[in-house]
Amino acid sequence: MNGSRITNLRAVLAAALLALIAASVLLAAGPAQAAALTRVTGFGSNPTNLNMYVYVPNNVAPKPALLLLVHYCSGSAAGIFNGNGHDYVTAADRYGYVIVLPEATRSGSCFDVSSPQALRRDGGSDSTGIMSMVAWARSHYNVDPARIVVSGFSSGAMMTNVLAAQYPDVFSAASAFSGVPAGCFATTDGSLWNSTCSGGRLMKTADQWASQARAMYPGYTGAYPRIQLWHGDTDTTLAYPNFGEEIKQWTALHGLSQTPAFTDHPQQSWTRARYGDTGTRATVEGVSIAGVGHALPQTGQLAYAISFLGLDSTTTPPSSPPSSTPPSTSPSTGTPGSGSCRVAATVNAWNNGLTESITITNTGGAAVNGWSLAFTLPAGQTITSGWNATYAPLSGAVTATNVSYNATIPANGSVDLGFQAGQTGTTGTPTAFSLNGTLCTR
Repeated sequence: MNGSRITNLRAVLAAALLALIAASVLLAAGPAQAAALTRVTGFGSNPTNLNMYVYVPNNVAPKPALLLLVHYCSGSAAGIFNGNGHDYVTAADRYGYVIVLPEATRSGSCFDVSSPQALRRDGGSDSTGIMSMVAWARSHYNVDPARIVVSGFSSGAMMTNVLAAQYPDVFSAASAFSGVPAGCFATTDGSLWNSTCSGGRLMKTADQWASQARAMYPGYTGAYPRIQLWHGDTDTTLAYPNFGEEIKQWTALHGLSQTPAFTDHPQQSWTRARYGDTGTRATVEGVSIAGVGHALPQTGQLAYAISFLGLDSTTTPPSSPPSSTPPSTSPSTGTPGSGSCRVAATVNAWNNGLTESITITNTGGAAVNGWSLAFTLPAGQTITSGWNATYAPLSGAVTATNVSYNATIPANGSVDLGFQAGQTGTTGTPTAFSLNGTLCTR
């Protein structure tokens, strides 16, 4: 090869190297990759060979909450992450909390809530491995120990009840969709299925259920987590009577009456009962849904769970807050009205849309019979659908008007409503709300 060819070859190679360097710089300067579900191994004691996955949002809070999200039978971590648990993921992106997702690897992919080992603290079954995952996440992400919560669906809901009973000193709150009382699925024959419990035929007194839960952590005398329980009244997989048995268990564990302190209908087919407290983060909350089987959660339900669990904040909420104090909302402008109403509003947003959940509390001494809530949407937001109210117009200055089943707000009572909207970049809440012409406090 002559000298000129060598010189030309060197020039070509140099140009190619420069192009490669330029491309590398552009790649490094490009947009950050979205956070992803990540497998974790070597997280600690794991006697039943569970898989662990974690989701850490790009903008994780300095001292984040931790949500343990537990899947259903035949499910997976990725399935609940991308499927009916995804509202928890979008809320994590907004509020900066960490999600840990355990995954059952046995045939059928159900969690063990039946064996003697599963129903004893540190007993050597699934709950032991799951708590290793929680401990690993706490040590790696500076988790706020007062904001460790658990939620699950079906098999995951049963595990949610078990974990809340076994580790009441770890979890501050729980939300279980279509579950059974802690210990209801107990078996001694090696089977993980208890047909008496699943069929809703295992009935006990409230004190008996409470004693069964306490036996999972003998000697413990502290407080138990707040819990939210959801069930469809036509569920035949984990039959609807289990819902009532759960209420018995958790009201007894908290020393509460089984008579609700507050009952309402957040949506037409829902009956919500709160025990102990009447606010968004009640001690025990039960939501029964008419005409629904083993198909929870459904659209919009996780927004209520997110608020109940205290995940709609980047800081520790009060232990017993009133029904309308989400720290994420901006204070209202202007002079407060007579103080007869209070409004809380929270937003869960995604690329070009959002849902907004609103709670109106009547702080006056008399019932409100018939209501209209006026507010102005931020520019670029347009309502596409709503619940528990009619909305007109759909952008700008909006009035939400009661529907037939929630026209009355009793004194010190509240009503929930909300809507889905398209948005072009502004995801805030309205700055002020007026109920029947009175400016509400925030």
